Amino acid sequence: MPEITLTVRLSPSALDARRGVVRLHPEVLNALGLEPWDGVRLIGTRISAALAAEGDGPPGVALLDDLTMSNLGVTEDSEVVVSPAEVSPARTLTISGSRLASASLTPETVRLALIGKILTVGDSVSLLPQDLAPAPGSDAFAVRGQLSRAIGMTWTNELLTITGSEPAGPVAVHPSTVVGWRDGARTGEAAAAAALAGPGGTSVTTPTPEPVTVDPVTIPSAPPPPVTDLIGAQEAVGRLTEWFDLAFRRPELLTALGASAQLGVLLTGPEGVGKATVVRSTAHSLDASVVEIAAPTLAALEPGAASSRLSAAIASAVAESPSVLLITDVDALLPATNPPPLATVVVDTLRAAVRNPGFAVVATTAHPEAVDPRVRGVDLFDRSVSVPLPDAKTRTELLRVLLRDVPVESDVDFGALASRTPGFVAADLVALRREAAVRAAVREAQKIALADLTAALSTVRPTSLSTSDSLQTGGLKLDDVGDMVDVKQSLTETVLWPLRYPDSFARLGIDPPRGVLLYGPPGCGKTFLVRALAGTGQLNVIAVKGAELMDKWVGESERAVRELFRRAAEASPAMVFLDEVDALAPRRGQSSDSGVADRVVAALLTELDGVEPMRDVVVLGATNRPELIDPALLRPGRLERMIYVPPPDADARTEILKAAAKNTPLASDVDLAALAASLEGYSAADCAALVREAALTAMRESLEATEVTSVHVAKAREQVRASLDPAQLAALEAYATSR
Repeated sequence: MPEITLTVRLSPSALDARRGVVRLHPEVLNALGLEPWDGVRLIGTRISAALAAEGDGPPGVALLDDLTMSNLGVTEDSEVVVSPAEVSPARTLTISGSRLASASLTPETVRLALIGKILTVGDSVSLLPQDLAPAPGSDAFAVRGQLSRAIGMTWTNELLTITGSEPAGPVAVHPSTVVGWRDGARTGEAAAAAALAGPGGTSVTTPTPEPVTVDPVTIPSAPPPPVTDLIGAQEAVGRLTEWFDLAFRRPELLTALGASAQLGVLLTGPEGVGKATVVRSTAHSLDASVVEIAAPTLAALEPGAASSRLSAAIASAVAESPSVLLITDVDALLPATNPPPLATVVVDTLRAAVRNPGFAVVATTAHPEAVDPRVRGVDLFDRSVSVPLPDAKTRTELLRVLLRDVPVESDVDFGALASRTPGFVAADLVALRREAAVRAAVREAQKIALADLTAALSTVRPTSLSTSDSLQTGGLKLDDVGDMVDVKQSLTETVLWPLRYPDSFARLGIDPPRGVLLYGPPGCGKTFLVRALAGTGQLNVIAVKGAELMDKWVGESERAVRELFRRAAEASPAMVFLDEVDALAPRRGQSSDSGVADRVVAALLTELDGVEPMRDVVVLGATNRPELIDPALLRPGRLERMIYVPPPDADARTEILKAAAKNTPLASDVDLAALAASLEGYSAADCAALVREAALTAMRESLEATEVTSVHVAKAREQVRASLDPAQLAALEAYATSR
C-alpha cells in the first residue's frame, strides 16, 4: 500500500475546523490512488484516520484541522505518514463525552452528527456535521437545530471520545450504525420501549433527565499529582521547592544577604517530559496558586490582544500571592531569531512583573537554544533547571505509578515493558496506558493485560520521533543473520556493549566508540544488518538518507544536522543511521555546491566530537564508496570503527537462499547448497531475487503451481545475473586491507 511522508500545517480554512479533514495536493492524491473525500490512514505520535480532500498547499504539505492534529499528537512542522485507509461501515459505535452532552443528546442525534465521518477508537470528534461532502441521507441543517436546542450555543465546542467500535480500525458512521453512550442509552432503545407499551397504555420510557448546568466562568480542575509521584524529576522539584520557599516565605533573608527576592526560572527538558506538571505540583505543595498561559496561543493573537491577555494573567496571579505565572513553550512567543516587536513588549512586561513580592515567573521550553537571549538576563530568568529524559529505571517506576490505580493483570512485567520503550517520556507512557486501556475495553476485559500494552507499542511512538523516519526492524535479531560472525561481533561490541554495559567502560576508564562505518559492495546486507542490530538492542533508530539533509538555503543544512542529533539525544538510547553517507559527507573542497557539503561535514564533525559529548547515541554510517568520505570523519572519536561487510561466500549464500525460500515450497530436486556454490559473484540481494524469480517462473507456467522445481530455478538464473563488479570488489578489499 503506497504511503507518503508529509509536513503538517494547520489548515487555514475555517470550514475544515474540527471536522476530521486533511487537505492534500492533487499530485499527492494521484500518487496515493485516492479520490477526493476518500479515507486516509495517518501516522503521527498516534495512528488515526481522516477524510482526504483536495488542497491548494505545496505537494509536500498536509493541511490538517486542529482536531486531527490533536488526535495524531503532532504539531505544526511535524511529519505525518499518509496512506490509503480501508474504511469499514460501523456496525456499532460507543462514545463518551461531558455530562452535559451525555445527558442532553440522544444517541440518534449523535449518530446524525457523525454520519459521513471516519473515526478511530481513541480519537476525539466534534459534533459539527460533515457537510463539506454530505453523506447520502444526511441533513446538516436539521442536525444543527437539534444540537443547538439540546445543548445551546456551546454545542460547537463539545468533543466526544470514541471508546469502541465494531469492527475495529477506521470506520464510517452510517444511518444503520448502532451508536451508544458508554454505560448509557443506545440507538433504537427508545423505539423498542415505546413498542412494549400496549394500545392506550403508558409508554415505558426513561424519565427525561434534568438539565445539567455548567459554570461558565470557573471549571474546577483536578489537583496536580503529589511531588513524590514525579519520578525522574526530583532534582528539578527540589530546586524549585528551595527557590519558591525563599521567594514566598523568607524574602527578608535574601534581602539581608544582599540578594533580590525576585524569582524567574527557565525550565527546560524534552517535549512531554512533564515540565508544566513539575511546576504545578511544586507550587501546590507550597500552597501557591498557579496561573498558566500558553505562549503559542499568545503568539497567534494580534499584538494588542496578546499584550492585554498577558497583562491580565499577571494581574490575576499577583492578586493571588503567593503565586506562579507559568508560561509554557516560551520559545514560540520569544524566539531567538527574528523576534517580533511583541517580544520586546513581553520582555519589558515580565521584567516589571517579576519584581512583585510573593510572585514568580516560570517559563518552560523544549528548545532552550531557540529562546530570545534577552530573557536570560539577571532581571528576568536568571535561573534555570532541567528535567532529564527518563532512563530505563525511571521508566519502570513511572509505569508503576501510572498503572498503580489501574486494574492490571499480574503477569505485567514493568521492567521488561520499560526496556521496550526507549526514548519514551511521561506523556508517551500516558498515551501508552490510554491505548492499552482502549484495547482492553474493545475485548471487554476487566483488566489491562501485557498483550494490550505490547500491542499499544505498535501505535504509540515516542514524541521525540514523531517528526523523524524511524527504521522498521520487522522483529529481526542479529541471530537471524546467517554467517557474518566477525561482522556481527564487531557491531555488538561497538554499538550494543556501550549501551548495555556502561559500568564496564567506566570501570576501565575508557569512552565507548562514537560511531561505526559499515562499508562493502552493494546488495550485501548492510541495511539488513542495521535493522537486525536495532531489533536486538531495542534501540530507537533515526534513519537518514544521504542527501536528505542538503538544503540550498544558507544555514538550513547545518540546522538540520543539529536537529537530527538533538532528536537522537531526546530518544536515547538511539542510533543515527546515515545511509549512503558518502553523499552526505564527501571530501571537503571538491564540491561545486557553494560549500553546502563542506558545511554539512563541519556540522557532523562538531556533533560527533564537539564540546557537548553524546550520551547513549551511536552513529552508524553505511556506504559502498568509502574512499569518497571526508577523512576527518573517519578518525578516532568519530566514525572510528570501520567494518567491512564482504560479499557472501558459498556457506553464507546457502543461508541466504534458505532464508529467502523459507515460505517458498521447493521441490526435492532443488539443492540449495549446490546452487549456492555455483552462484559466485551473487550478492545477498541477488540470491533473494533469484528465489523470487524462480517462484514467478512457476506461476507463469501455471497459476495453480504448488512448488518450485530446479527447472524453474535454472530459468530464473537466465534472468537474474550476478551484480557484483569484480573491479569494485578488488578496490574494496584493497581498501579494507589498507585500513
